[in-house]
Amino acid sequence: MSDIALTPPVPVTTEPVLIRSLLIGLSLVFVALFLFAPLVTVFVEALRQGWGATVDALRLPDAQAAIRMTLTIAAIAVPINAVFGIAAAWAITKFDFRGKAFLITLIDLPFSVSPVVAGLMLVLLFGANSTLGGWLIANGMPIVFAFPGIVLATLFVTFPFVARELIPVMIEQGRAEEEAALTLGASGWRTFFTVTLPNIRWALLYGVLLCNARAMGEFGAVAVVSGKIRGETATMPTMVEMFYNEYLSVAAFTLAAVLAMLALLTLLLKSLLEWRHADLLAATRRH
Repeated sequence: MSDIALTPPVPVTTEPVLIRSLLIGLSLVFVALFLFAPLVTVFVEALRQGWGATVDALRLPDAQAAIRMTLTIAAIAVPINAVFGIAAAWAITKFDFRGKAFLITLIDLPFSVSPVVAGLMLVLLFGANSTLGGWLIANGMPIVFAFPGIVLATLFVTFPFVARELIPVMIEQGRAEEEAALTLGASGWRTFFTVTLPNIRWALLYGVLLCNARAMGEFGAVAVVSGKIRGETATMPTMVEMFYNEYLSVAAFTLAAVLAMLALLTLLLKSLLEWRHADLLAATRRH
């Protein structure tokens, strides 16, 4: 035992110390220049004219309307995607059926399609020049350049996140516990709420955080579908662009700072989940 205890640990890598130090240094420089510096710049520009100007920028009706719009869209899209993600992950991991691989491909589709293209598809489908869109507009239910279009665009670009976080975890856990519960007489719903959901709760929260971050920060699809109408369909990302193009730099950077703080809060919660529940989230660490 003493010989084993005194055995020096085997190094993980064989690269010289100089090479390792250089790689670490380059990584730190990259993070500082391309991530940390732009983030600091946003907050510096937002406070360039003092706290008073920043507060005044947040009091602008257009800014407040954009904040309300963004939070409302996220509050609608995230729960819907959470329900869809749970259902899709349950179907894929607990049942064998034809077309399972095709379903997984469809779930991954928004990762491959540009958000701008996604927005354009919605415009072509629900726009005034289409048959369906014309009928909806004639009956007082416009989709494009209206609130429903923003919701649909946000749902499209964010719906893979929850499902993709749950699928690896549920595959790793297998079906044994659910099958045991069903054998003991539990119903399907009871099995889900007492067995499945407790096992996936942290991965579910992890996916919801990522989905929420994307929903609040989405620009491309929303910009195409919303028309960026002030006070009606403009979200925070689109309003930042509009303020900046109008040379209202303080207002633009103030809204950008709000988005950055929301993103940092999401990152903090994500990191806490990874730290406290690393064993449950190990299969989903792709971010």
